[in-house]
Amino acid sequence: MQIYVVQSGDSLVEIARRFNVSPAKIITDNGLENQNVLVVGQALIIQFPETVHTVKQGETLTSIAAQYSTTVLTLLQNNPHLMTAPVLFEGEQLTISYKGEKLGQTSVNGYAYTSIEQNVLLRAIPFLTKLTIFGYGFTETGELIGVDDQAMINLAYEYKVAPIMLLSAITEDGTFDIMRAGRMFHDAALQNVVIDNIIATMKEKGYLGLDIDFEYVVASDADAFVSFIENATKRLNAEGFTVNVDLAPKLSAGHPGLLYEAHNYERIGQIADTVLLMTYEWGYSHGPPMAVAPIDQVKRVVTYAVTVIPVEKIYMGIPNYGYVWRLPFEQGITAGTSIGNQFAVELAAIHNAEIKYDETAQSPFFFYTALDGSRNEVWFEDVRSIKEKWDVITQNNLLGGGYWNIMRPFAQNWALVNSLYDILKIVT
Repeated sequence: MQIYVVQSGDSLVEIARRFNVSPAKIITDNGLENQNVLVVGQALIIQFPETVHTVKQGETLTSIAAQYSTTVLTLLQNNPHLMTAPVLFEGEQLTISYKGEKLGQTSVNGYAYTSIEQNVLLRAIPFLTKLTIFGYGFTETGELIGVDDQAMINLAYEYKVAPIMLLSAITEDGTFDIMRAGRMFHDAALQNVVIDNIIATMKEKGYLGLDIDFEYVVASDADAFVSFIENATKRLNAEGFTVNVDLAPKLSAGHPGLLYEAHNYERIGQIADTVLLMTYEWGYSHGPPMAVAPIDQVKRVVTYAVTVIPVEKIYMGIPNYGYVWRLPFEQGITAGTSIGNQFAVELAAIHNAEIKYDETAQSPFFFYTALDGSRNEVWFEDVRSIKEKWDVITQNNLLGGGYWNIMRPFAQNWALVNSLYDILKIVT
């Protein structure tokens, strides 16, 4: 695998010829919408097939997998176009394996809403260990506020992905009420009703674990929040389920601020089966333009986390989005708009912008002038910035990466993960 940054005058055909790979492979691996338009500064992942099979009449994925002593799932990972175009054609070339050794095994958790487009989900799901579905809340009396999730759960099992239920402070009207959550943390009877209903729903629908996602818990509820996690983990573990807790990105035990104070890394890390470090949103809608997950800040969070949480329990958060801000940015007046990473490159192409790369943040960005004359600044993720994040995961021997979220296509990300790691599957 190699990462190539587009230079002025490059064409797809010339790049393909230079690396002795097919243009079609580069298009698929990078999710290129317009193969005739490359952006100066755009990063491309180049994969080098080692064994290639030419499809013969009557062959199936099952028969081809058996021929090479591999699995259908591996064929899908190496040929992701098959997920949305599963019919094989005589003469079609399939990649059986790639050149280069993988770094080892990792766990990949992808978060998604039930509104995800089917094709986007299909392109991501072969590369997941867990699919965490957003999400459940609860009423004042402990009844669950659910979502239409059965189809996603069933699809997860088809690809040996563990479906995970997410519990948050979401209410009947779709807003978040952390005070309701606080009352549940302190009320043992209500808490056990909620947990009873979680267990019943998980058994009914086929969930294999619970993701606890309570943000902005007030400091006075910190101990009660930990007690809830302890109660939920004990009861769910007894039923064979796992518990993951999402944690705000702290730099120390005493990190100030409402987002952080109730998230006790050490205590929660001891209790929960796994945790997700929410290492993103430095650049956010209502803040000034900057990288969503600058690697220097991400490393600071991980450096602290590994001192108090077992590394084998830690998922590091990875953002699958960027933002575009209209300039000049005015705090409290202007706000950034969330965009997908592939769309960011398309936006640069539309406006003939050159993509730059910030070496400190290890993140791509660019400026453009819109049709209305406004100046705009865009920060997003590409294969370079994602590789930097996975390097942190590998260097610290973490459990894996957790993507918030997989709602938008990001082909080169999945190609990168597949080229670097064997993806853990816990569903047989």
